[in-house]
Formats: sequence, C-alpha cells, structure tokens
Amino acid sequence: MSASVALVVGLVLGGIVALTIVLGSRRDVDGPAVDPQVVPPPEAVMARRLLDLMDPAVLVVDADDAVLLANPAARALGIVRATRLLVPDLLELVQAVRSAGSRRADVRLPGNLVGTGPRMMSVHGVRLDSGTVQPPGPVALVLADVTETRRTEAVRRDFVANVGHELKTPVGALSLLAEAIEGAADDPEAVQRFAARIAHEADRLGRLVRELIDLSRLQGGEPLPELVPVPVDQVLAEAADRTRTAARAKELDIAVGGQPGLVVRGVENQLVTAVTNLLANAVAYSTGQSRIAVAARARSGFAEITVTDSGIGIPRQDRQRVFERFYRVDQSRASSTGGTGLGLAIVKHVASNHGGSVSVWSEEGLGSTFTLRIPLAAAPPETTQESAGDALAADPGKGTP
Repeated sequence: MSASVALVVGLVLGGIVALTIVLGSRRDVDGPAVDPQVVPPPEAVMARRLLDLMDPAVLVVDADDAVLLANPAARALGIVRATRLLVPDLLELVQAVRSAGSRRADVRLPGNLVGTGPRMMSVHGVRLDSGTVQPPGPVALVLADVTETRRTEAVRRDFVANVGHELKTPVGALSLLAEAIEGAADDPEAVQRFAARIAHEADRLGRLVRELIDLSRLQGGEPLPELVPVPVDQVLAEAADRTRTAARAKELDIAVGGQPGLVVRGVENQLVTAVTNLLANAVAYSTGQSRIAVAARARSGFAEITVTDSGIGIPRQDRQRVFERFYRVDQSRASSTGGTGLGLAIVKHVASNHGGSVSVWSEEGLGSTFTLRIPLAAAPPETTQESAGDALAADPGKGTP
C-alpha cells in the first residue's frame, strides 16, 4: 500500500500542471475557459493515463469540495456523482488534510453506494501545494480496499482469544483432577470418579482440537477436494447413525424422511459432518422424550436439508450469531452439553464451500429448524404439495422456515 501511495502521490504532484488545466476548464462560470490550443505536456498526459490504469481509487478535490479528477476505480465505488463527493467521512478527511497537510484514516463506505455490501477503505489524503495553485490547493485522496484485510485481522484476534479461553478450561480441569487423584490415592472410589472426569475432559479437549483442525481446513488452509455427485439419502443415513447413540442416551428419537433420490455435488465426508453437527446440536438442546426430524427436498435448484427439534429454542437476539465460532447462546450450559462452540461454524463453512447456505428458524420454548441448502447435481422435479407433506411427515410439529 505504501509503495502504491508513494507512486500515486508522485504522479499527482508530477502532473500538477494537468490538474491546473482541468481546474480552469471546470470553472467556466468563475473565470474564462482554458485556451483550447493549450496542450498538456507529455508528462501530465502520461500521469493521467497511469492514474486511470491503477487499482487504487484516486480523487482530487478542489477548495470548494468539487471533484476535479476521479479515476475509473474511484467512480466504480459509487462515491462520486458528477463533481460531488457523496461520503461525508471523506469530506471530513479532506478538511483535515487541508489543515494538516497529510492524513491517513480508515473510512467505511456504505453498502448502498458500493453495491456489494459495506467496504472498508484505507485512505491517504495529501494536500497538493504548488506555485501554480493559490492556497488552499487541491487535495488528493488515494483509497485502497482493505475490507478483507481488516476482517482477517479481526478474525485472527478473536480466534486467538477464543482458542486460548476454550483450551484453558479443559487443561485447567485436567490439572486439578490430576492433583485430586494424587491426594485420594487411598480412596479407590474417588480415584475412579476422578479418572472418569479426566477421560471426559480429555475427550472434550480432543474434540476441540479436531474441530479446530476441521475449521482451519474449511477456511482455506487446504484446497477444497473435487466436487462429485453425492446421494443425499446416504448423507442423512450416515449422519443419523453417528448421532443415534447420543440421542438414545437422552431418550430422543431421530426420524429420517423427505424426498428420496436427491443428488448434490460436493464432498461426502464434509456434508456428513455438517448434517451430523446439526443433529448433535439438536440432541444437545432437546429435553424430555421427543423426536428430532431430518429431511430433504428439492427446491429452486438446491437440496434443502432440514433438521428440526422441539428443544429450548434460540432467543431472537442470538439467531444471527449462532454460526460464529465459539458463540454459545447459553454459556452456563457449555459444560453440560459438552459442545465446543465450533459445530455450527463448521456447518456454515461447509455450506459456503459448496456454494450453498445455512439458516435457522427458532422460537424460544418451541424448538429450532436449521436448513442447509446445497446445489443439486441434477434438477429433479420440484416438490409437490403431496410430496412436501411426506417430507415433513417426521417433523415434530412444525415446518421449515
């Protein structure tokens, strides 16, 4: 970024004569127009061509906050309309640059301007003082998109903090239990009880490490394997089989249904892991003797896999955050459910890597329905009203969101 900024600023300063000509031609109301016979020097023409070809967005704003120059990258951001700069934060930065001479700042561009969601831009503002331009002179702004860089930095900070916290709990428990066993050497029953707790904490620690590795791979640590046709029926059967033992321990029944014969393009073991995580989440947060339903149907070119439970539900304020790493709706239940807080984050990344999505419908006290959407390998007939009823036959009382 610094090299790009230095180059751009050098070009702008080197082409100050061209900017002066532009300034004169734009102000046809305030003064006479520039003689059309005046030809910019070759250096100014070259500077302007280079600015137009550069990736960083470049703006030059005059003393009245009118845009004198905006390269194509700047206009593509939607921040300039005719000669107006539309972002108040950028105008405030221009004022600061006029006072300080140079300023750097991060400026957030609204999504309605950019058209692809909010973007974070690193902006370097420089005052262009020259003997040919009376102060206050024009201000040059160089904008570079750092949205992904800032997001990665935030994710890294959160990841390190969360991993440290999550690892500290089982490691600390193992240390305390080891001391307890040493102090209870003459009590076989106590030793057996503490040893069982050690096994539980070791299993929790091992599961956390495995899920961290899985999440790292899904986030780009390793290239995604080739997508191949995968039968959805096979994915549902395998995921239900993996979860059935834990469900029976809580007197829960897992019912598998839906539209048979669907085929998606994907990686089978990742899809099985995603559905298993959804079922395990449903088991962990279901109470009493109830039923968990997993079903699939074709809709709009996607296979929709729904996992529905009659558990405790998710509060409205937490529904958009349940797919974040280490986020738990109820931290007090973390030890009792044995979860790591990574299961739903893994589901989200599996869906993203397959070109799909995952969403949740939930009401407190009524349960939740998670919907995993994966593109179909072939487009079967859309689910009819009758087959839709069959798909939800295993649903314990409510439909998909």
